[in-house]
Amino acid sequence: MPESSVAEPTKLTFDAPVTELRVRIVNGTVNVVGTDEGSARLEVTEIDGPPLVVTHEDGALTVAYDDLPWKGFLKWLDRKGWRRSAVVSLAVPARTRVEVGVVGAAAVVSGIRGPAAVKGVAGDTTLVALSGPVRADTVSGSVEAQSLTGDLRFTSVSGDLTVVEGAGSGVRADTVSGSMIVDLDPDGPTEVKLTSVSGEIAIRLPDPADAEVEANTASGAISNAFDDLRVQGQWGAHKLTGRLGAGSGTLRATTVSGSIALLRRPPGEDEPAPRDGMGDNAGTTDKKVL
Repeated sequence: MPESSVAEPTKLTFDAPVTELRVRIVNGTVNVVGTDEGSARLEVTEIDGPPLVVTHEDGALTVAYDDLPWKGFLKWLDRKGWRRSAVVSLAVPARTRVEVGVVGAAAVVSGIRGPAAVKGVAGDTTLVALSGPVRADTVSGSVEAQSLTGDLRFTSVSGDLTVVEGAGSGVRADTVSGSMIVDLDPDGPTEVKLTSVSGEIAIRLPDPADAEVEANTASGAISNAFDDLRVQGQWGAHKLTGRLGAGSGTLRATTVSGSIALLRRPPGEDEPAPRDGMGDNAGTTDKKVL
């Protein structure tokens, strides 16, 4: 399709294949849902300020501001450029590669089986039922992830990370002052590495668990719910080590001044099922794009 400019509430349908999605917005909300349909749909329910530019070329669908590039996204601090807002929802084939960038906006990505990457200068991100590899980079926004079965890589300055029912084979997270709460329920061995300077770290493992464990804090406290693990150090630095089960997976947690808690997940615990979808909104214009 030729490049189009969206300056008012609009609905677009893309019948040509979409294999890659790129979204970059400032303020507002972006909601991306993976579906089993072959076509993709875009719905803009609110927009204020400059128009969004929409392009669809060689399988790549882009919905973004033309002055907000993906490269160097986390350094985009033009406060005058923040005077804009959009509420955007997209339904794309589940195997689509997804890139979402938000500045001061909330982002929700669910049901995607392809690789997913999210960058946020500010604004919170929610990731639900993603099965491909996931990378999330934020400055101050938090990330909440539920029912991920792919690897998760997270970096942040002050944003928090919360993982619920993490079933992937790996979680790697680094933050300066953000806290990390990681609830694991893997189907097999998992590799977990969490690093923080001053943020607190809490990890919940299934019972029985299966991992080689090493946790270190230079000046924080350590609490442990597993009898097979040993805490060393009475004053200052503390270290928690040991093997759970056969030790097939690995768990490493390190913080300078934050505390570390290793918790036991009750067996058979259920979490509420996620809900997703695109709502119907009045006052929008329907368009079909080939």
